[in-house]
Amino acid sequence: MNKYVRFRSKSAGFSFLVDRKALAATCILAMLTLALLVASAGIGTMRLSPLEVLKVLIGMGEETNATVVLEFRLPRILTAMLVGAELAAAGAIMQGIIRNPLASPDIVGVTGGASVAAVAFITMFETASVVWLPPFALIGALAVTLLIYVLAWKSGVTSMRLVLIGVGIGAAMSALTTLCVVMAPVNLTGKAVIWLTGTVYGANWKDVLALLCWMLVFMPLALVYGRAVNAHQLGDDVAFGIGDPVQRNRFILLFICAALAGSAVALGGAIGFVALIAPHIARKLVGPAIGGLLPASAFIGALMVMFADLVGRTAFAPLDVPAGVFTAAVGAPFFIYLLYKHRNQ
Repeated sequence: MNKYVRFRSKSAGFSFLVDRKALAATCILAMLTLALLVASAGIGTMRLSPLEVLKVLIGMGEETNATVVLEFRLPRILTAMLVGAELAAAGAIMQGIIRNPLASPDIVGVTGGASVAAVAFITMFETASVVWLPPFALIGALAVTLLIYVLAWKSGVTSMRLVLIGVGIGAAMSALTTLCVVMAPVNLTGKAVIWLTGTVYGANWKDVLALLCWMLVFMPLALVYGRAVNAHQLGDDVAFGIGDPVQRNRFILLFICAALAGSAVALGGAIGFVALIAPHIARKLVGPAIGGLLPASAFIGALMVMFADLVGRTAFAPLDVPAGVFTAAVGAPFFIYLLYKHRNQ
């Protein structure tokens, strides 16, 4: 039996192969994501069965059920799903271009820029509309990514310089974020800390639409440049030898990574470790090729944040615990495990 499924379009002039194992795993992950979405939409103070949720989704549900699902629960669930997918996809790209399993946007400093900008906005512009918070966070992520790239440039950018400077910039951003929180008025400190923990509380359909727009633009771009990620994993010399414009593609991929992670952090807060863990799990399921790894990572990241948010809003009711608390509780031990596993490398 052929290992690959071939897709070919003579009219559009393109063709590509998809690994059957990766395709099957991705389909299963997609079904699990849909199942969790339906189950999560029915869990809360007012319990709904999966059948009642499905009736609402196809427009046949009762008015009360429709209000609960469509106005209160579904926007938050979809926001958690998109935030997790973007963070995980950004992590898969980052680990591919840097060739380091410990790399992720939150460790290398990309999300640190978003955190500084967002916390500065929260603590310095008390009267400003909250709608300006996502643009501030996104601009911060992109600005810090550009700074990392410029500082890492020396007749080109190598993966080692990129990660070392990124870790240093990330530490500096963490210090600046802490300084902003410490110097903030007492009434704003709690708000800033909750955002830093990472939560999709209060998400609405505008947030879903904004995240969906970023996904529709940058996920296809990431897949288009997936061949470059595969080449970069072989090393700069090999990638250059097979005709890949290494520096140009590395810059483009880093920009895509910053856009995905920045938009996710802008609307979901600094939810940690998803970008680190999800690609590792996906790599075990579908292998290292980015064509299968990227969608699998996105679905696993979506499952992680959706489940963390579900636990946060139901397990300790009436308290609403930020989703970032649970991702950190799982992610911190996993990060220590990775450090131990790769200690001799």
